[in-house]
Amino acid sequence: MTVPEDFKTRLKIAKSKIKNHLNKDQEKRGTFMGNAFKLGTELVAAVGVGTIIGFILDSWFDTKPWLIIIFFFLGSAAGMLNVIRTANKMQKKD
Repeated sequence: MTVPEDFKTRLKIAKSKIKNHLNKDQEKRGTFMGNAFKLGTELVAAVGVGTIIGFILDSWFDTKPWLIIIFFFLGSAAGMLNVIRTANKMQKKD
């Protein structure tokens, strides 16, 4: 085999390795963004649900704003616990 043909072969192999590596990086980036969006959504949803429950109970029992405040903090705590649990599960996978 001549030197130019050998060089072309090695260049093709190197390009294919780089392409495979870039594809794997893009898959990891998509997974990371999905997980980050999931964690943020869980936190916001828990706080929102807690606040809505507090608002509804305040309307029923006419205790404004106490139950809204209490359930806001309960929702925040629940959201943080969900995020911590999910993050720990993600760490164990990796």
